[in-house]
Amino acid sequence: MIHEVDEGIRRLLTEAGVPGGGGELAFDAPTSEWTARRNGPTVNVFLYDIREDLALRRTGTVEEHDADGMVVAWRPPPRWYQLSYLVTAWTNRPQDEHRLLSEALATLTRTDTLASRWLTGSLAELGLPVSLETAGPVSEGRAVTDVWSALGGELKPAIDLKVTAPLAGERTPAGPPVTEGVVLRSGHEPAHRLRYDGPTRAEGEGFAVSRPKALPPGRRRRGTSR
Repeated sequence: MIHEVDEGIRRLLTEAGVPGGGGELAFDAPTSEWTARRNGPTVNVFLYDIREDLALRRTGTVEEHDADGMVVAWRPPPRWYQLSYLVTAWTNRPQDEHRLLSEALATLTRTDTLASRWLTGSLAELGLPVSLETAGPVSEGRAVTDVWSALGGELKPAIDLKVTAPLAGERTPAGPPVTEGVVLRSGHEPAHRLRYDGPTRAEGEGFAVSRPKALPPGRRRRGTSR
């Protein structure tokens, strides 16, 4: 799911022409070594934190149906995770960096969710919203200054981007439909088979009732007249 969120952000920014002008869009950690290797204008989207949104956790199972409405699998409800990114601009002049950062900010604030055309893989299959929060208030988690310290680089202006995305639960395929009757055994008695009232496919009216045994001549069943 994480790489699919990366791809969604990349498609969003690329469609808007960010960074444009032959610039590069990167998802690397902006360490001092990475900075030294950079050779052109770059917008960097760095994932620095992943946390589950416990308020969105649900229990139970979700049925998956085929085109005929038959249950083909079960899944637990998806879990939702908040992915935190630092979006930075890198050029040789602060003015150009600010221009690039402004273009990225304008693009990210145009939408609150990633459109379906930007989603791939499991995110596209689930069809659930993937929300964006751009430059929002400071929340719990690692401070931006701590991130820069850990990277060994100098503090730079950055857009704090938070993406809340679902992680699909493990799929459990359903077994094939029942096509044979059920065999009942009790103690040492012979086994009794409950049959479907129809062909050997689950197409009858249900389990057939036991056929009454023939009685000797002159005998009648209780509750019946001669």
